[in-house]
Amino acid sequence: MKTVIRSNPFVHSVAIAVFLFAAGSVAAQSPKAIQLNETAFTFAMELIKGRQVIADGKGEWTKHCPSADQESEFIRLHGFAEYAKWHLGIDRRFPENSKRRYKFPYGDFRNVHRCGLLAAKSRARQYGYAEIGNAAEELRRAIKQPD
Repeated sequence: MKTVIRSNPFVHSVAIAVFLFAAGSVAAQSPKAIQLNETAFTFAMELIKGRQVIADGKGEWTKHCPSADQESEFIRLHGFAEYAKWHLGIDRRFPENSKRRYKFPYGDFRNVHRCGLLAAKSRARQYGYAEIGNAAEELRRAIKQPD
C-alpha cells in the first residue's frame, strides 16, 4: 500500500499530461477550426436550381454517401478543388490536398441529397458549427422551393 501512495507524484504527472492533451484536443476542435465553405454553398445552390437533387428522406445518408473508394476515384479524376465543392466545411488545420480538410459532405458527386443536408445540419449543430448548420438548412429549404 505504501508503494502505491509513494507513486502518487508519478500518477499525478500522468493525470496532468492526459488532462493537458485532452484540453489541447478540445481547443483544436473549437468552432473556429472548421469554417463554412462558401464555394461549396454556392455550388450546391446552383445544383439545386438546376434540379440536380435527390429529395430523399431523413436517415438515408448512410446509404447514399460516397464510399472512401468513390471519394478517392473522384479526386483522381477531378482533383481536390472539385472535391472541396461537395463539402460545406473546411478544416484549415489540414492541407488542401487532404481528405481530412473537407467536412460535412452533402452529395454524391452528381446530385445534392436532402438526407446529406439533414445529416450535415445535424452534425454541425451538434458540434457547434452554427454557420454550417444554417447553410445546410438554407439549402434544404431551397430544395423544397426552387426558383
